[in-house]
Amino acid sequence: MRSLIVPAWVRQLNDASQNTNESRIGFIQQHYKNLLKGQPEVSIVIPAYNEADVILTTLHSLCQCVTNRSVEIIVVNNNSKDNTEQLVRASGVTCVNEPKQGVTNARNTGLDAAKGKYILNADADSIYPPDWIEALVSPLAANEGISMSYGRYTFIPTGVTSRFTYFFYETIVDILRWLKKTFKEEAVNVGGASSCFRKEQALQVDKFNHPPSANEDGFLALKLRNKGFGKLYPVYSAIVWTTDRRLQIDGGLIKGIIKRIKRTFFS
Repeated sequence: MRSLIVPAWVRQLNDASQNTNESRIGFIQQHYKNLLKGQPEVSIVIPAYNEADVILTTLHSLCQCVTNRSVEIIVVNNNSKDNTEQLVRASGVTCVNEPKQGVTNARNTGLDAAKGKYILNADADSIYPPDWIEALVSPLAANEGISMSYGRYTFIPTGVTSRFTYFFYETIVDILRWLKKTFKEEAVNVGGASSCFRKEQALQVDKFNHPPSANEDGFLALKLRNKGFGKLYPVYSAIVWTTDRRLQIDGGLIKGIIKRIKRTFFS
């Protein structure tokens, strides 16, 4: 269920005054060992371009996830001009470089580098709840008829827009997602901040490569399903908290709503 306020645990993780880079790096170094227990079963892949301000917060949250599976984290540095790479390496998390710019190239490089059977897509500016890994991986592990699971995200306000306002915006988005899933194409609901699939199957459908009119995450979901690997599975729990910069890129709240309505009914 979506929240009208930003929970205390999210605020605490997002509070730079209480969590310096040094303290975050120390926490990640210590707790990443609880995730990576030998040969990884799960690989979390995070593309990163100039994410020095947020990447440690994301890694901090992931290292608080609870699972009995062995999990590796791979950050793909996509030509960052800041110290993203240095921070990731200092924390003990794997960092690979992809010189060809673009999120599709970064995700493909991360997929190639991953050692796990299951690939979890994550974003560099998001905070993940403790049950996120299990919530996304368990459906695939339990059912061969599911090719991809995907989750939802919710906004952390960074400007003048209140969390209360975002709650109603996200309610509208949920309705539009239901309409697309029911009457149009479910794959467009899949986003890079929270989705899971099997590596072997993704390699068989040419990874994240896609035509210019599509996005890499939704098109991979479409390819997996159409190849006959199984249905798509929405996960409504374990909601990911992310900054509102994507919405700002869309031009703000009202323009974001209009853009999503057009995508739902006129594309």
